[in-house]
Amino acid sequence: MSLWGWILLACAISIATKFAGFLVPAKLLDDPRTLRVAGTLTIGLLAALTAVNTFASGQALVLDARLAALVAAGVALWLKAPFLVVVLVGALAAGVARLLGAA
Repeated sequence: MSLWGWILLACAISIATKFAGFLVPAKLLDDPRTLRVAGTLTIGLLAALTAVNTFASGQALVLDARLAALVAAGVALWLKAPFLVVVLVGALAAGVARLLGAA
């Protein structure tokens, strides 16, 4: 199968999965345990994505300007800064770290 065939198959599976979600009874979705599990999974997946994007470069673990940006943004979040300020603080920290030689 060509690459486009695989892409179309993935699209069809994605759409079928989305429509299968509409078949789940509302009673199951309103269960507090289901809501708690869904919330916990979302947080875990986002944390894992953040860790992989911060510490990984190909197959290697690296400590570079991305770590400084993450720490600075985390501090800004802890200080309850608005989202735009958090993004700007992280970008500024990454820029300063790269300027100082943290590739």
